[in-house]
Amino acid sequence: MRTRFASAALAVFLVAGVTACGTTKVSRIAPDEVRDLSGVWNDTDSRLVSEEMISDMLARPWLVNYQRREGQPPVVIVGDVRNLSHEHINTQTFVHDMERELINSGRVEFVASSSQREGVREERADQDINASDETRNAMGQEVGADFMLIGSINTIIDAVSDTQVKYYQVDLELISMADNRKVWIGQKKIKKVVENPELRW
Repeated sequence: MRTRFASAALAVFLVAGVTACGTTKVSRIAPDEVRDLSGVWNDTDSRLVSEEMISDMLARPWLVNYQRREGQPPVVIVGDVRNLSHEHINTQTFVHDMERELINSGRVEFVASSSQREGVREERADQDINASDETRNAMGQEVGADFMLIGSINTIIDAVSDTQVKYYQVDLELISMADNRKVWIGQKKIKKVVENPELRW
């Protein structure tokens, strides 16, 4: 009888201990604060890579050459950025970071993506029926992109025991919509050393 009572008491104690250890603690930090927890691709990587690569792209000769030839800023659109890494990476966040850098630079004009354009066209079609002549936006007035930015994210992982080296390579290419010429190629590399000590009991 005592053995059963002791076993039950021990079980209750263990459950209570697990519950206490599992209490979630939340603290707020600045959105731009660097905090690497797992070593995987994160918001800091996305932001820093987009800032550096877009800055490099806008500093290259293709931009000045285009403006001299055409007399106006180029129109750019971001196309597909493929995740070829070992991790689940939300490439949409990376795309939005690049879009922000491009638009805020003031050196290029930017057009909506194909999915965004569908929504705008539906609204324009609705305006064609329901809006007044003074406020209606006509079909067929869209601005076409001069260049499309595409790319990929790749990883190489080297691991021994509880230490892992993660190597990320981001490749971007800017392609002329008129003739498929590649006018800029950028590459950014990130290497992280991740140490996961073995659990000790």
